[in-house]
Amino acid sequence: MSRVLIILPAYNEAANIERTVRCIRAACPSAAVLVVNDGSADATGTIAQQAGAMVLHMPYNVGIGAAVQTAFRFAQAHGFEVVVRNDGDGQHDPLDIARIIERLQRGDVDIVIGSRFLNGGDYGTSTARLAGIGVLRWLLSRIAQQPITDPTSGFAAFNTRAIALFAQVYPYDYPEPEAIVLARRAGLRLCEVPARMLPRTGGRSSITPLRSVYYMIKVVLSILINLLRRREVVPPYGT
Repeated sequence: MSRVLIILPAYNEAANIERTVRCIRAACPSAAVLVVNDGSADATGTIAQQAGAMVLHMPYNVGIGAAVQTAFRFAQAHGFEVVVRNDGDGQHDPLDIARIIERLQRGDVDIVIGSRFLNGGDYGTSTARLAGIGVLRWLLSRIAQQPITDPTSGFAAFNTRAIALFAQVYPYDYPEPEAIVLARRAGLRLCEVPARMLPRTGGRSSITPLRSVYYMIKVVLSILINLLRRREVVPPYGT
């Protein structure tokens, strides 16, 4: 059986991290859980460790992209064969983890993205944010040359080729949509499967409708700029 690492980037998630870690460990008892405590000002790291997770403490808030790349480097250095990225806020259903790992292990894709939109839900997403996601869907579907329904999903599984790529380079500013572009340009194969979203048990999202519009404008520009950069190289299949 493949060695699986479930990674949780977390910033000030003390209200959610214990439940998130415990639910993931219950659903996936054979997997290791790694929380990247991204310079939290609260007790996120301590609570995660008490709940049974390994914890990497970033010296200050480095941002989601750098935190996730740190986890990929950890996975590569310690010989993990599958990485599942989840979020520390507990909104991704742990019961979906086994399904995306099973899909990954069929061997015909390198990345499996959990899409909250494949089952027809929008989970209370604001109109402004849905409009922005629609723009990203259109753009990324054409760049990837396949349908992309959830370009901002923070729930995905990666094999060793994807781990090698993202340990080497990972987008810092807008990691989820930019990572799709980076992966496809490097020749990685990806697909989406349906995934459920759960309500936050504590805290609140920092993404307001106004920030959603600002975010989408900047991420589209960033994606277009990334298309001008050199393609990354990953190990060939079978190595």
